[in-house]
Amino acid sequence: MTIMPTRKNPATLEGNRVHLRPPRRSDEHAFVAQAARSRALHRRWVQPPDTPEAFAAYVQRYRRLDTSVRHAGFVVLRNDDNALAGVVNFSEIVRGAFQSAYVGYYAFAPLAGDGYMAEGFALALEFAFGQMKLHRVEANVQPANRRSLALVERLGFEREGYSRRYVKIGGRWRDHVRFAMLAEDWARQRAEIRRGLAAAQKS
Repeated sequence: MTIMPTRKNPATLEGNRVHLRPPRRSDEHAFVAQAARSRALHRRWVQPPDTPEAFAAYVQRYRRLDTSVRHAGFVVLRNDDNALAGVVNFSEIVRGAFQSAYVGYYAFAPLAGDGYMAEGFALALEFAFGQMKLHRVEANVQPANRRSLALVERLGFEREGYSRRYVKIGGRWRDHVRFAMLAEDWARQRAEIRRGLAAAQKS
């Protein structure tokens, strides 16, 4: 897995099976359609933008990648056919002495469970700790969301605590397990994670 921006477009990150780039208004039809197809998968875990208006607001928030933004986002696209596999978003980026952000992510059906999000998430983390120079990335996962818990644990996030009634999703306040990855954690683990992803893709 090549974890680096492409030479042609520094806003595109290339991997073995997926590539990442910021969302565009031209993605609207495919994104909204995938959100509709994935409702059973997302259930109470996440609420992606599923209308043209919500998608336009999403693009406006996440379309830029530079050191001044508070939010940076990527769509995860399969290399073979540009099929939309998922999303990784960094939100509430705080600079100064903190250098931290929250990360949110979700897959789209029918590509969920095929390893595309693991590779895409790793590419996004490399960008966050490399180009964005973050020190800490925090992920919050509902305790019953086993797939999401498995993904952050597979990538080496450390469990730090439990937040009661942390985020309102689907009209209800939901408990979340709190995970974090530090820049020094990623520096130690990135080579092992790349090997593990490569081995999984071959099996």
